[in-house]
Amino acid sequence: MKKINKFLIFTVLFLAFVSCNNKKTEVSDLDKLRNSTNVKSYPAVQMDSMQAINSITKQKVQELLDLSTLYLSGNRNTEIDTVIYSQMESYFHKPDSLTFKRLFRELDSLKVKSVKVNSLNVYKEFYKKDTLDYAKFNLEYFDAKNKSLGTFEKNAQYILLSTPMIKKEFKFYFLDFYSAPLKKDSISTGVTR
Repeated sequence: MKKINKFLIFTVLFLAFVSCNNKKTEVSDLDKLRNSTNVKSYPAVQMDSMQAINSITKQKVQELLDLSTLYLSGNRNTEIDTVIYSQMESYFHKPDSLTFKRLFRELDSLKVKSVKVNSLNVYKEFYKKDTLDYAKFNLEYFDAKNKSLGTFEKNAQYILLSTPMIKKEFKFYFLDFYSAPLKKDSISTGVTR
């Protein structure tokens, strides 16, 4: 009888323990990420080529400006500063010593600590027989206290170069940053006296 009572008590406690642990456990975020696929996690958004170029250009402008403010906040002579500078140069097709001069001068003079790209539009200009790709963007500068220093409209010229290894893939490079758009000739063509 003692054995049956112990067995019943053990069985009741075991069932109580199992029933408490049978509650639905919430799946952690890590498990959700581990078991998800891109199809389930991200909505499929179709972009046309101009939207894609606009999005990529905005991302590249923001990254370059973030690296610039990071570089300017350092001593400009340490190893990490050298790495940041070389990363910034990789955004340009043919960087030279004047590539960042205007950008650094403006950010330094205003004591900018962070930059936000508010809007960006890409457009094409035709110069003689060439088509030039430009981006016009609106920036907001912030100081060390995250106070807005104002908004500024800037331009950049960029180029998309096809990669020889993979078809339909392009590399994005800036040709000129904080550039002024081309000035149209003030002399019209036509009959002259």
